[in-house]
Amino acid sequence: MRNDIRICDKCKHMKVKSAISKIGVIAPETEVKVACKSYCGPCSRFAFIFINGRYVTAATEDEVIEKAKKYVK
Repeated sequence: MRNDIRICDKCKHMKVKSAISKIGVIAPETEVKVACKSYCGPCSRFAFIFINGRYVTAATEDEVIEKAKKYVK
């Protein structure tokens, strides 16, 4: 099954370039979609990833990627 992974390019808690490379390690062959997710309230306070229908949040980029691992198909 294919993963649906999306991150916001406006999120202040994540760097798009490094996040994409880290996500590529946990979910190879997955295209990460980068665009605003209209999730501005939580996005202003936390790093987040939208993965397979779920919003996963954490204090830092590394923490959110670690939490997202369990949702990779």
